[in-house]
Amino acid sequence: MKFSDLPFLADLAALRRDIHAHPELAFDENRTAGIVTRELQAYGLEVHCGLAKTGVVGVLRAGAGNRMIGLRADMDALPLDEQNDFAHRSTHAGRMHACGHDGHTAMLLGAARYLALYPDFDGSVAFIFQPAEEAEGGAAVMIEEGLFERFPVESVYGLHNWPGLSVGVMAVHAGPVMASTCRLEITVSTQGSHAAMPQQGVDAIVTASHLVTALQTVAARNLSPLDAAVVSVTQFHAGSAWNILPDEVVLRGTIRTFKPEIQAAVEAAVSRLCQGVAASFGAQIKVSFNRLYPPTINTAAEAETCRRVAQRVLGGENVLTDAAPAMTAEDFSFMLQQKPGCYVWLGNGPGQDGCTLHNPNYDFNDEVLAVGIAYWVELVREILRP
Repeated sequence: MKFSDLPFLADLAALRRDIHAHPELAFDENRTAGIVTRELQAYGLEVHCGLAKTGVVGVLRAGAGNRMIGLRADMDALPLDEQNDFAHRSTHAGRMHACGHDGHTAMLLGAARYLALYPDFDGSVAFIFQPAEEAEGGAAVMIEEGLFERFPVESVYGLHNWPGLSVGVMAVHAGPVMASTCRLEITVSTQGSHAAMPQQGVDAIVTASHLVTALQTVAARNLSPLDAAVVSVTQFHAGSAWNILPDEVVLRGTIRTFKPEIQAAVEAAVSRLCQGVAASFGAQIKVSFNRLYPPTINTAAEAETCRRVAQRVLGGENVLTDAAPAMTAEDFSFMLQQKPGCYVWLGNGPGQDGCTLHNPNYDFNDEVLAVGIAYWVELVREILRP
């Protein structure tokens, strides 16, 4: 049977759209987790609930083998107002599935349903439905609460839809896929003054503005051009009146790197700049770094397996092995720190109006459902070959 001819594809698309219409934020995916639990139980899987509050793991066993692999999908939405006008748009203001986690959940459910019907593998599959991928580290919480002790997988696999790649195209990286993410906060403290008499104080806004400019030299002038890093200032908070020079400015931003030593070099450079700007202007500057997600790095052997499977499913010309990694971050990285595995990108097409991830006009492309199911099923068959 062709996966595009699966009789339950229409039901799966309807389920995906239902999840899209009812988005839930990190660790509050109760309705979504309930749908996942209901579906897995209907397929006959052994279901475990409550890891990281709303996480769900379904286990499917076949044959006599004792090997186990893990397949992971994320379930949470983003705090974003949807601007689409189709029938399945979000019913909740300020919440939206703008990253395709509704589609990831539906594809993994589809794979579980198919493999339950045709269990032609030898071993066990743990279908991991994870909460709180978006900035809250749900993967790390599941691990801390015993995910891999309770489900001792030998390797773990994930995927993400990728706007810009055509439907039926996949990218498989051997090595880094996505960057680490670190929150940067800088507080500039000075003596404020009347705006008409700036000489009586130290201008925190001018000081902070010089610092914003100086931070753009961190990657360009402190690192080798071959070492990727991004330092972006995304917030500038200052002042409350038109005639007062404030005594404090707070800058916030993000640092993205692929290597721990580059992260350390960036932090050292930022700290030096803060000290120098503070001395130059007579200000006090405090800087803090909050490392969130490590880089997502595929292991070579598992990436090769995924490449081989993807080429079998899609054809060799439709599997990219030389795509540049992205500076976005992904908490599947925590799972790859614990287990070998591979995280791939699955083409989602251009998207409505060419929109990208985290865009208020984004929608997962239901044409991708069959492709994702086929990839998951063939991956299980390849690794747990009877």
